[in-house]
Amino acid sequence: MSSMETSNLTRETLKRMFQEGKRFDGRGLTDLRDVTIEYGVSKKAEGSARVRMGKSDVVVGVKLQTGTPYPDSLEKGNLMVSGDLLPLASPRFESGPPGFEAIELPRLVDRAIRESGMIDFEKLCIKKGELVWTVIIDAYPINDDGNMIDIANIAAVAALRNTVMPEIDEAGKINYEKKSKNKLPLSKETLPLSFSFFKLGDTIVLDPTREEEEACDSRITFGISEWNGQLMLNSCQKKGELPLKQSEVEQMMEILPGKFEELNKKLKKFL
Repeated sequence: MSSMETSNLTRETLKRMFQEGKRFDGRGLTDLRDVTIEYGVSKKAEGSARVRMGKSDVVVGVKLQTGTPYPDSLEKGNLMVSGDLLPLASPRFESGPPGFEAIELPRLVDRAIRESGMIDFEKLCIKKGELVWTVIIDAYPINDDGNMIDIANIAAVAALRNTVMPEIDEAGKINYEKKSKNKLPLSKETLPLSFSFFKLGDTIVLDPTREEEEACDSRITFGISEWNGQLMLNSCQKKGELPLKQSEVEQMMEILPGKFEELNKKLKKFL
C-alpha cells in the first residue's frame, strides 16, 4: 500500500508521529473524524444519502428494478453494488476501465451489508422463481480524503434506510414516478458498519486522511454488525504486503466494540 505518491520524508515523519501517538489534525491514533449525513440528494433514486467524514465526501444512490432471481435463491431478491471512482474526487482515480480500488470498494460494501442480514431478501420476492426486486447501490466519492470504504459503507446504509419502494402493477410494471408507502424491507436492529485499520511500521490507526493512508503499508477491513446484543464479524479483507501480528489483530478486536458503539451514537441522530 505504500504509495510512490508519498515522499519518504512524509512517510518517515508520519511514522515518527504515529509512534508518539500524534497526528497532523490533532486526533488520537484511533479517533474518528466527525460525520454528517444528508438525505434526498438524488431526485431520481429510490433512496440517497451524502456522507461527509472530515473532508472525505461520498454520495450513494439506491435504485430498485425487477428481474429474475438467482438459481440458488428462487425466493429471494438480489443485491448489486457498484462504485464510480471519478478523477474529480482524487488524483488516485483514473478515467477508463475500473481499477482495483473501483472493484474493491463496492465488493466490501456489498459483503458488509449482505452478510449482516440488514436487507430482508425474502420480502423482495414478487413471484417465486420468476420475479424479484433487485436492489442496486451506486457509490460516488466526491472528495477522497481517505477511508473511502468505511465512509461509502455508512452512506450505503443511510441510503438504504431512506429508500421507498416504487409502485408496481399486477403485471410487474414499475411506475418510478409514483412512490408507494412501503419502505425497503430492512432489519431495524441491524446496522452494518465497516472499520478499516491501517498499519504504518508497528503502529495501527483508524480513519486516516488520504496522506496518512498513502503512507501506510497495509490495511485490514472488518464488516461488523450487532445481533442479539453481540457483535458479529460479517466480512474481513486485508490489503498490502506487510503482515499483521497476532497481537495487532488482538488489539483491533479490543478496539472494535468501543468504536462500533461510538459510531453508532454518532449516526443515530441522522438515522
